[in-house]
Amino acid sequence: MISIIEIFYSLQGEGFLAGRPSVFVRIAGCPLRCRYCDTPYAWSDKNAIDLTIDQITESVKKYNCHSVVVTGGEPMINPQLPELLNKLKENALHITIETAGIKFVPNLPCDLMSISPKLTNSIPEDAAAAKTHNQNCLNIDALKQLTKIYNYQLKFVVDTPKDLEDIQQLLAKLPAVDKEKVMLMPQASTRQQYLEKSQIVADLCKETHFTFCQRLHILLYGNQKGV
Repeated sequence: MISIIEIFYSLQGEGFLAGRPSVFVRIAGCPLRCRYCDTPYAWSDKNAIDLTIDQITESVKKYNCHSVVVTGGEPMINPQLPELLNKLKENALHITIETAGIKFVPNLPCDLMSISPKLTNSIPEDAAAAKTHNQNCLNIDALKQLTKIYNYQLKFVVDTPKDLEDIQQLLAKLPAVDKEKVMLMPQASTRQQYLEKSQIVADLCKETHFTFCQRLHILLYGNQKGV
C-alpha cells in the first residue's frame, strides 16, 4: 500500500513540458518544510488514503492520458516508488518524477527527472522546522547522480534577484550540469504575485541565459488544490 494524497488530471504547469495534459499522482510524505510550499497537506499521510499499486495504476489509466507525473511531498523517499513506476511503465506511459533532489534512487523507469533543489529562500521561519529542513534540503551527491543518470531539468524558485547568487553557487558544485536544462521560476501562490515576479525572473534569465519556467497552474487555477 502507498499513502496517496490525490490523483487528478490536469495540465503540467512547470518545466519544459508545461501545458502537457497529465495525470498527477501525489504521494504523501516529505522531510522538508519549505516556507513557500504550495502543498503542505502532502507533508504527512494525515490527509492520505492507502492504495495498492494496482489501484493507483487503474486510477491513472481511467484518464486515458499518455503522461503521468509522480509528485509529492517527496516521492523519492517512498520505498515502493520503483515498484509503482515499473507498473505504470507497463502501460507505456511517459513518467515525470517531481523531486527536490534529496535522494538518489537508481534504475527508475523515469522519462524526466524534474528536480527543484531547495536553497536559502526555502528556509521556514519557525526555528524547529528550519532545523529539520536544513538537515534534509540539500544533497549534492544525490544531485550529481540524478543529473548523471536521468534525463532531467533543474528548476530553481526565485523570490528576489539575490537568489541568483545561491543558484550559481550550487551550480558551481555541479559542473556537469547542462545549463540549457536550468530553469528559473517565480515564487508565487497567486496570479498577482506571479505576474509581479515574472518580470524579475525574465530579466535574470536574459542575464544568465537560463530558461524562464512558467507556472501555468498558478495562472489558470491560482492556489486551488487538485487542478
